[in-house]
Amino acid sequence: MIEMTQELAEQLGKAALAKAAELKRPMSVSVVDESGRLVFFSRMDGAGFFTFDTSRAKAMAAASFKRSTMEITKNKDLNPLLWYSLPSVVPAQALPSPGGLPIKKDGHVIGAIGLGGGSPEEDHECALAAMATVGK
Repeated sequence: MIEMTQELAEQLGKAALAKAAELKRPMSVSVVDESGRLVFFSRMDGAGFFTFDTSRAKAMAAASFKRSTMEITKNKDLNPLLWYSLPSVVPAQALPSPGGLPIKKDGHVIGAIGLGGGSPEEDHECALAAMATVGK
């Protein structure tokens, strides 16, 4: 059941980019539904051209693994074979790097948001700022 709406995705994306503007870091944001289909994307002026790909891949990882990509990054050493194999199994689809958060409703994942263009901490901070606007 797809519950991610364009309205919610846009609200989250705009909130994330507002935080990026506050940090003075040009970024891109992607919001995907629970199946990883892109619902919203926006790129700030001056954001790098790979930031679309990295923001989407972070959102995909967060949606797929149903957890923050910050958490995934911190725990990657628990299953190194998975992380070494991931690029060959799903090339350019999932990036377990900070900046992606699952979006939950009533306890289940309905999508995810991903940011690219800042430092790992800045990307994560912008994703958190977006989630704060909707109260998880």
